[in-house]
Amino acid sequence: MQYDTIKYSVRNGLGLIEFSRPDVMNALNTQMRAEILHAVKAAEKEARVLVMTGKGRAFCSGQDLGDRTTVARIDLERTLRDEYVPMLMAIYDCKIPVISAVNGPAAGAGANLALSADVVIATESAVFLQAFTRIGLMPDAGGTYFLPRQIGMPKAMGASLFAEPVTAQQASDWGMIWEAVPDEAFDAHWKDRAAQLANGPTAAYRRVKQAIRKTYDNSLEKQLMLEAKLQGELGKSHDFREGVLAFLEKRAAGFEGR
Repeated sequence: MQYDTIKYSVRNGLGLIEFSRPDVMNALNTQMRAEILHAVKAAEKEARVLVMTGKGRAFCSGQDLGDRTTVARIDLERTLRDEYVPMLMAIYDCKIPVISAVNGPAAGAGANLALSADVVIATESAVFLQAFTRIGLMPDAGGTYFLPRQIGMPKAMGASLFAEPVTAQQASDWGMIWEAVPDEAFDAHWKDRAAQLANGPTAAYRRVKQAIRKTYDNSLEKQLMLEAKLQGELGKSHDFREGVLAFLEKRAAGFEGR
């Protein structure tokens, strides 16, 4: 597939999706959503970790509202159901770890696109904005799912109703994201984090995601049984044997990954 609105590459196990519409702060349109979906599915097969980030000064400003004619006739239910849902589910269910490297403002659907990743690392100057009520809408693109689970009902409700910016440091303190990083260290830091996961035990990461994703659906007993099943699978793997041997020999492990 030819990518026009994003850049996609894989190097040393690291898949990178860079949103590349900097003139509109990487706003999402139909083509961009399709390209992100295609790239995520490709990365799942070709990479061991996937990073999403933005080109220019923004991560993603959400739905592209620049074309007034298009906005006036847009069917929001269809757009969300047919374009956003497949993209977001591909990210959420991706079999490899997904990092959002939030390099600048993440607003509306762009904020929730960031939150769909497994780990969110943001530069300290970034902000997260549930901007929907400013234009007479409600949070979508997973905002009503992610926010209550990550920051609790009171803050999720306030962020959604008041549509006020949440700084990266606030987001980190509240548990919305993994960490906020000084701007000058941001690029090197997320690349180091991504390299760590790219060189790690991908099969174990996949089961970490599977187990944690099920925790809100399961009783304690069911979750314990799921842990036993998945851990049993990992206990038979090369990566487990290699990890133990490397620990005993006091050396770095060489994980196979998939």
